[in-house]
Amino acid sequence: MTDATEVTGAGRAASAGPPAWAWTTVGTRVGPLGLAATPKGLLCVAFHADAATAGDTVARLTRRLGSGPVPPPHQAHDVLGTASAELTAYFDGRLRTFSVPLDWSLTSGFNRRVLRELAAHVPYGTLASYQDLADRVGERGAARAVGVAMGSNPLPIVVPCHRVIESNGGLGGFGPGLETKRDLLALEGVLPEPLF
Repeated sequence: MTDATEVTGAGRAASAGPPAWAWTTVGTRVGPLGLAATPKGLLCVAFHADAATAGDTVARLTRRLGSGPVPPPHQAHDVLGTASAELTAYFDGRLRTFSVPLDWSLTSGFNRRVLRELAAHVPYGTLASYQDLADRVGERGAARAVGVAMGSNPLPIVVPCHRVIESNGGLGGFGPGLETKRDLLALEGVLPEPLF
């Protein structure tokens, strides 16, 4: 997984104004996913992106970013093309590691540290506990805070919060629903495929 370079003071001055971003949806075995990207990288993955949910997500991102999505052709659409192809390959069982660049600008602080640790060090087909991730970022008593970070993850699947479980082996939570979490873990061979 590739990190997008973070904009520093000089870069910020050169790119004044709202960031350009693009939106698309892609069909998957867990339902439609909404994808938003900037030229820096994939910005957001939204589950259950039917027309209503997609509209709500685009409106929320428009408010947050200060501008609406740009039409093609635009460099942000190139990132969406890569993300769509990689997610399709992931759900087809042909991809285990995402290489699409990521734009981390929708998260910060502790949450960003935890999510970056997760993305870099919890590979396909493995699990980590909330406490394990807290320990990895040097915050030994912060298992609940890790749970909050997982719940606010703007890049699920690509930043695999579905691979994070309770220390006792319980699945823990998952915003899109536990059936979706089970399906993703079954796809990766961690859980058996459902019988029906």
